[in-house]
Amino acid sequence: MKTLLAAGFALVLATPAIAQRTDSYAARPEVRAFIGEMVRQHGFIEGELNLVFARAQRQEAVLKAIDRPPEQTKSWKEYRAGFLTERRIRAGLQFWNTNRAALDRATREYGVPGEVIVAILGVETFYGQRKGRWRVIDSLVTLAFDFPPRAAYFRTELEHYLLLVRAAGLDVFGVQGSYAGAIGMPQFMPRSHIAYAVDFDGDGAVNLISSPVDAIGSIANFLKQHGWRAGAVVQERAAVRGNDFARYADGGVEPRYTLAELANAGVEQSGEFERVPANTLAALVELPNGNGSSEYRLGFHNFYVLTRYNRSALYGSVVVDLAAALSAARLGADPG
Repeated sequence: MKTLLAAGFALVLATPAIAQRTDSYAARPEVRAFIGEMVRQHGFIEGELNLVFARAQRQEAVLKAIDRPPEQTKSWKEYRAGFLTERRIRAGLQFWNTNRAALDRATREYGVPGEVIVAILGVETFYGQRKGRWRVIDSLVTLAFDFPPRAAYFRTELEHYLLLVRAAGLDVFGVQGSYAGAIGMPQFMPRSHIAYAVDFDGDGAVNLISSPVDAIGSIANFLKQHGWRAGAVVQERAAVRGNDFARYADGGVEPRYTLAELANAGVEQSGEFERVPANTLAALVELPNGNGSSEYRLGFHNFYVLTRYNRSALYGSVVVDLAAALSAARLGADPG
């Protein structure tokens, strides 16, 4: 079995006092309990984990960032403007052209359109150019033990990160990612990496950090495994009248109301909806603009699937809009 730290374990033996510092994570009772669980459940070496947690650093900036994600602090207009830029669309077209074969294969095998995959990569990491600057171990340890509102979630992600780096033979201190611990071009959390990442380029290893082909296949697999329906509508714009519609704009993204029911409540359907049966379930998505006004959209099953990637209506909507802009730009640049 692979060890977690091939060279680092010797350092533990040479400097046993490192884990005894009272200011280190390794000295905290809850961390000691976590280490014990990892040893019992997964066969980790206690001394190696002592070193990992002795060297992990609390990041105050991570705690500030997790409390103020852009999906919660920006209006829809501001959030959308940050992603629907000419530069991002241009770079997306270049990425699409470079990786056309892999995107076409992902669409054939998983049913996910190429523009959706490219848009997710564009939103997440600017097509792999901005994968994050934080040591993942620092982010996850900080959030697992110093962020009580979601400590259980991040301890699970930390568990999966340690399993991931051990299985892949990665340097536990060398992997960088987002402030929340997301990894690679598609910004998969460790548990998603283990569950959904695929070796799409067939080289015998899963590499979401530098293989765009693996990233493409893994995003498509994630969406498919979460229920993506090939060829089904994702989201459409809506207009509202009166006041009855308000109770349907409840902040949820799960499609629970039929289009007929929403129409009776004042959700107006344009010609865009002619191909969607009246008994189709949808969510009425409100996108606040921050000035007392809102944009409204209908989110269907595939939109709900998109929000399993990032559980935000703003996120799902900006992926839809960037995908549409990329598709339109590609048609304009390459009509054939």
